[in-house]
Amino acid sequence: MSRIGRLPVRVPGGVSVDLAGGEIKIKGPKGQLARPMVDHVSLQVDGGVIHVSRDGDDKAARANHGLMRALVASMVHGVTTGFEKKLQIEGTGFRAEVKGRQLVLTLGYSHPIEYAIPTGIAISVDKNVTISVTGADKQQVGQVAAIIRGFREPDSYKGKGIKYADEVLRLKEGKSA
Repeated sequence: MSRIGRLPVRVPGGVSVDLAGGEIKIKGPKGQLARPMVDHVSLQVDGGVIHVSRDGDDKAARANHGLMRALVASMVHGVTTGFEKKLQIEGTGFRAEVKGRQLVLTLGYSHPIEYAIPTGIAISVDKNVTISVTGADKQQVGQVAAIIRGFREPDSYKGKGIKYADEVLRLKEGKSA
């Protein structure tokens, strides 16, 4: 039995769970998330707890058992407290600002980069160098943070660029004379 899959998912007050048509919908104070059910797995809602069970004992069923439980737990966490990724900009003259639903980045290129903020995501900039990406969907928050980081990844010699706040860079040694 999957150690992750057999753990129940607690549903806090103010969160509603709907299982219909092969899809799970979870609604809470931070938004609403929906995800299709994976194969070989079924969900049961008992009061304030969601139980995940698998149909068989084959390899696909065992793999999807823990996966579905982790996805449901992330959905419940997302609609109650949300997820956040922080990015830091390193480099002279590099900065960011939010204009409406656009993130405008000045990263040393000949032109500023404008990134349209997707729905369901909130981006805030602090002191022009710290970008905070928040939202209810864990996958979407991580994807948006990765896209923003990809505009100017930190170089391996000076560390200039956009990095995650908790990322540790190993800088290479420059040329030796």
